[in-house]
Amino acid sequence: MFNSYMTVTEPVTTDQQTTELWVERTGTRRYTGRSSRGAEVLIGSADVDGVFTPGELLKVALAACTGMSSDKPLSRRLGDDYDATVRVSGDADRDNEVYPRLEEVLEVDLSELEPEAAERLLVVVQRAVDAVCTVGRTLKAGTEVDLRIDTE
Repeated sequence: MFNSYMTVTEPVTTDQQTTELWVERTGTRRYTGRSSRGAEVLIGSADVDGVFTPGELLKVALAACTGMSSDKPLSRRLGDDYDATVRVSGDADRDNEVYPRLEEVLEVDLSELEPEAAERLLVVVQRAVDAVCTVGRTLKAGTEVDLRIDTE
């Protein structure tokens, strides 16, 4: 099982655009996640203000992936300036250290569309998310995680 508080000591290279990702310890149960593209995210335990927990980052990644996967069909039909919010929730099973169920809600205003057109768009959006949301597809399929610990 993946322990979200363990870290490798060197950046991990992802397949897409060879972006390197890593976390650096900045204090007790506090890390800064970094990418070779210059992005940063603060990570820590739930009792620390201003940080995401690893589980929250997992949920945010899922919501962001759903939003980005639905962006093209929604913007094609609603225009580039449409508003959307993707909310994600799910309680952790602390005995097993897993999220047994995550629920997402995509909030988008389709009131300007005829009911039939709105229904067709919802089908297209669901298909797009199912087809290209890598995070959701990975969570549904499961994935193998290999941890290597390098020592000096």
